[in-house]
Amino acid sequence: MKKILLFCFLTGYSYSIAQTQLVFVYFKDKPNKAVFYANPLSELSQKSLDRRTTLGISLNDQDVPIEQSYIQNLQNLGFTVTDYSKWLNGAAVNATPAQIATLQTQPFVLSVESFARNGTPTVKQTPVNKWKNPTNTQKGLTNFEYGSGTLQIDQVNIRPLHIAGFTGTGISIAVIDTGFPTVNTGNAFLRLRNNNKIKAGYDFVTKSNDIYNPSLNAHGTVVLGAIGGYLENIFVGSAPDADFYLYRSENTAAEIPEEELYWIEAAEEADRKGVEIITTSLGYQAFDNPQYSYTYADMNGTTSFIARGAGIAAEKGIFVLAAAGNSGDKPWHYLLTPSDNAKVFTIGAVDSSGNTSVFSSFGPNSLGVIKPDGSARGTATATVLGDTTFTSTGTSLATPIAAGGVACLLQAFPTMNRDQLKTKLRQTASLYPNHTDQIGYGILNFGSLYNGVLNTSEIVKKEKFALFPNPVKNILNIASEDDISSLEIYDNLGRLIRKVSDQKSVRVDDFAKGIYYLKIQTLDKGYYKKFIKE
Repeated sequence: MKKILLFCFLTGYSYSIAQTQLVFVYFKDKPNKAVFYANPLSELSQKSLDRRTTLGISLNDQDVPIEQSYIQNLQNLGFTVTDYSKWLNGAAVNATPAQIATLQTQPFVLSVESFARNGTPTVKQTPVNKWKNPTNTQKGLTNFEYGSGTLQIDQVNIRPLHIAGFTGTGISIAVIDTGFPTVNTGNAFLRLRNNNKIKAGYDFVTKSNDIYNPSLNAHGTVVLGAIGGYLENIFVGSAPDADFYLYRSENTAAEIPEEELYWIEAAEEADRKGVEIITTSLGYQAFDNPQYSYTYADMNGTTSFIARGAGIAAEKGIFVLAAAGNSGDKPWHYLLTPSDNAKVFTIGAVDSSGNTSVFSSFGPNSLGVIKPDGSARGTATATVLGDTTFTSTGTSLATPIAAGGVACLLQAFPTMNRDQLKTKLRQTASLYPNHTDQIGYGILNFGSLYNGVLNTSEIVKKEKFALFPNPVKNILNIASEDDISSLEIYDNLGRLIRKVSDQKSVRVDDFAKGIYYLKIQTLDKGYYKKFIKE
């Protein structure tokens, strides 16, 4: 299995093949679904229900909890059951051919599907990808507010959203990854902790709450850092004020198909909590036991269990982002699952100059769906770990940058249809209407989408202020019945360049030509307006 991980090394690996195989037992029904429909809050949070209401998504039987008596039936047959999915309505067990035949005769069983793809298993002798914890390679030293994150934030043009006050506030992001050591102690995440932005977490591998254990791989930490990390004057992530749910689904000690079920369980829990976004920098193709490995033909968005789960998450109104993979310069150079699902927004990687990162995996999926959808900085990308910043490489880093941009957009336009948002992100990317197989429609442009929506009739606001003249040469005036405490002007890089108090006009004759942002502060609220200096 090739994971989209940051730091890899090769090791030999061999093991003995058991006679059993991992299968998924589908149940026939959910006999107690009327109880759920009578009280949806027994299973889903109000935030989860509100997301569905806002986006016009109806509850269905996938939302109903799994029938626990069916789990007990499996246990009574002698199976150990630790992982199951209400969305897929079934449970995973290891079974022999004889046991599979018995399962298929049970009155509560609809069908049995093997995770195996390649018939008779063989011992895998070839090296497999493993990876170790990251180490610091470059400490941020700049005094600029965004610090070492400046270039990657500006490359995808997130700054206009931040300037307008959209930094992810109120938007929940589930990070499904390997583990999150130092997030509970490091200064880079102190702001998240102090502001109660880490809402919950769970380890679906060990079935525990121990997501911060120092022995866990820190890949999840650096992914989180690219979105929510903050070191004053040194680094700012792409959505520093979002809320986060941290879930571990990746078992780095072995490459096993159970990880697909762990991921689906994490996604279901994220849905229960009401998250708006899932970002995942994990991908699957080759497993330790080759009988479970996928071919390119399987990268069709529906063959793998994890792709099916990711697609269902998207249908629930969750914006799902997945890294395309780091296999572009390897014999297997295709994208990985779940990034092959058409409803998942797949992210490729570019360097600081906007050139394609050579490692970024190739699309399309095997049905010809264009993948990736778009791209962000994945070569020498800045993030944080513990108390410092460092740079690293991979679509693992490009994906959370993009996830933060999506969070800012959802804060700005919470009712926008998610498919419409995906379409607009593609249409405002750097290559559209063209695309390539490694970076899709090109570098994402969140600011362009934001400004474009503001200039259409899709978002209707009651304006409390009017700027005139706009464009302006000398003096910018503000017409308003409200008292104004202060006016602050920011340039397109987010730098405060002028502030006046208790005035309804401000001089701009010494400004260079270009786009600027005006913050109008009243006694109780701040408003943001864009203007053009000519």
